[in-house]
Amino acid sequence: MKIAQIAPLAESVPPKLYGGTERIVSYLTEELVRQGHEVTLFASADSKTSAELVACTGRALRLNPAVRDPLPHHLMLLEEVRRRADDFDILHFHIDLLHFPLVRPFAHRTVTTLHGRLDLPDLKPFYRTFPEIPVVSISDDQRRPLPMANWVATVHHGLPRDLLPFDPAGEGGYLAFLGRISPEKRPDRAIEIATRAGMPLKIAAKVDKADQEYWDHVIAPMIARHPNVEFVGEVNEKAKAEFLGKAAALLFPIDWPEPFGLVMIEAMACGTPVIAFRHGSVPEVIEEGVSGFIVENVEAATEAVRRVGTLSRARVRRAFERRFSVERMAADYLDVYERLLHHRLMTIPFPAEAAGMGVQTVA
Repeated sequence: MKIAQIAPLAESVPPKLYGGTERIVSYLTEELVRQGHEVTLFASADSKTSAELVACTGRALRLNPAVRDPLPHHLMLLEEVRRRADDFDILHFHIDLLHFPLVRPFAHRTVTTLHGRLDLPDLKPFYRTFPEIPVVSISDDQRRPLPMANWVATVHHGLPRDLLPFDPAGEGGYLAFLGRISPEKRPDRAIEIATRAGMPLKIAAKVDKADQEYWDHVIAPMIARHPNVEFVGEVNEKAKAEFLGKAAALLFPIDWPEPFGLVMIEAMACGTPVIAFRHGSVPEVIEEGVSGFIVENVEAATEAVRRVGTLSRARVRRAFERRFSVERMAADYLDVYERLLHHRLMTIPFPAEAAGMGVQTVA
């Protein structure tokens, strides 16, 4: 099968530091190549892949100080995709919605994985305008705001089994927070939980320009007031393995409808339990009492920290291998590709009030 993977240009594929979407695109691309498919990756020139690379910008946009506006670069990406569209059986987009008008004439050969939050009011009229574009959710919960979209599958993320080594001990004796400093990720909660539990907390995170004020006025002062908290900054893949593997637990104290939460399965791959707030995808990812604890508030999270030693790190790792491997993710996407190619995929829309997700998929 000839497959195009179209990645965002904000980060390289895989990203050098933070970048969940680009990381998933990399894992999927490499697994499809390993299985013998002919894959072309549209991405930044500093990407590393065993697929054919079509370089659509000189380097990842976020780390390029010369880039002021990412939109022209993504439009040039779309022009390159348009020029080569007939070369592929399937075109798999990971760039949200910019390409929808372009692909209408060949929508049946496309699929778009939606990686971000969908509870924004501007999106409803957009997806009503493009009802024929096949889209994939990364959790069932992610679909809820857009029952009218042409959902063809939910595909949970997956990781290579050998990417993050299993650490049976987690002997670092600290709690971990990994991701992005932002109000919805609630690093303030992580600091409060660790302080109440009497444990050190290490925060490995990036600070976007959009969140600089939150960092300056809320989180940085909190860290300064709490000697048990250490800010590590962004970490690369090698440092992430040690950071997560040595942690007693990962804190995931989110306060928003998280579409998936890649860091949860990264921690699970290391054998590190996850203590997560019940929002978004969390109940789909975490198995209560197996791979971690799902909590409702800071008090319950603090109590969960005290119980985390009752969980088997080997069992956490087995839960990852059973549910979140890259082989499973690739198999799910190949099933979608095959059904699209053979015109066996039919979506039947239902009123939102009559069906939970709004769309039933029939093969």
